[in-house]
Amino acid sequence: RQPRDAGTSAVELSIVAPALLALIFFSVQAGLWWYGRTVAIQAAREGVSQLRTAPDLDAYDAVSATVTESTRRYAAAVGRETLLDPTAVPGYDEDAGRVSMTVSGRVISLVPGLDLTVTQQVFGEVERFEADYLPDDAP
Repeated sequence: RQPRDAGTSAVELSIVAPALLALIFFSVQAGLWWYGRTVAIQAAREGVSQLRTAPDLDAYDAVSATVTESTRRYAAAVGRETLLDPTAVPGYDEDAGRVSMTVSGRVISLVPGLDLTVTQQVFGEVERFEADYLPDDAP
């Protein structure tokens, strides 16, 4: 006689299916987090590239509000529903001659109650344009 194995496929599926669905949800959530992180770092890079042109603290103060708002809008436009409520915070280190931009935001979550945030910070050297040195005996 052959043993009866009717229904074993259903039992196996009921054991494997939740693990498979959890793996799929985890993969999609990881992809959403990674995309939100990528949007935040790219927005911060855009902000730093604009801030680098401020040669001194006065110029930085004049443009920082505009650059901060454009960086936040860029992150919101590119991130759309993935990076929620982005914020941008500029920085200027006069001693080191560096500017920075920090972009933060919440990442959309597939799991209720799971609060994922990303924060990315980018630094860049301030561009200083100086005259070429010419020796005294130059033509």
